[in-house]
Amino acid sequence: MSAKIVVVDDEEDLLELIEYNLNREGYEVIGFLNTKSVKQILLEEEIDLLIMDRNLSGVEGSEFVLELRKEGLNTPVIYLSAKNLDAEIEEGFLRGADDYLTKPFNINELLLRIKAVLRRTTKKINDEILSYRDLVLNKNSRTLSVNGVGVEITKLEFNLLCEFIANKNSVLDRDYLLENVWEEAGEYQYKTVNVAINRLKEKIDPDKTKDYIQTVRGIGYKFC
Repeated sequence: MSAKIVVVDDEEDLLELIEYNLNREGYEVIGFLNTKSVKQILLEEEIDLLIMDRNLSGVEGSEFVLELRKEGLNTPVIYLSAKNLDAEIEEGFLRGADDYLTKPFNINELLLRIKAVLRRTTKKINDEILSYRDLVLNKNSRTLSVNGVGVEITKLEFNLLCEFIANKNSVLDRDYLLENVWEEAGEYQYKTVNVAINRLKEKIDPDKTKDYIQTVRGIGYKFC
């Protein structure tokens, strides 16, 4: 899927040039001449990158981003700015920049920086998110959603589900689970594993229609 990029710059000719080149690279681009509707689109849509001018009429771009960061925005940001003093560039990074390019700039350099930022941030997101079928686990917030609905689970259940997804379609015996989830195999019994798995089943498949966790008699469990 192509990355979706928001570009904010009050120089209309420059904005059109950036949009044209990003579209040629296959990105989906949404351009703005001011920040009036930017916050709304960042909240409503999955935006992969924000490219922000700092010298905007009515608002300083990095101050705008800083406020968004305080509200929880984690969308990566590249500043494009005529502010090119070392102190100004440092200020930009302190105000939420993932990268900074001074004006005038080479469009090819901008494209390379975009690819680099997207590569880093996409990897980070993928590392944080673990998903299978209609289950999505966020390792950073340690939350679970089932078919888009949040489900409360304990730390142990979260770790157990992560282990199952990482080893989907493989049979895991109880000793393996005790050692890799509970980490103190000698302190627990097989019954502990059985009880925890039954509770997890109830949370991720209350209607018993999805058959995520299958019992392999005499051995252990398989997640599929």
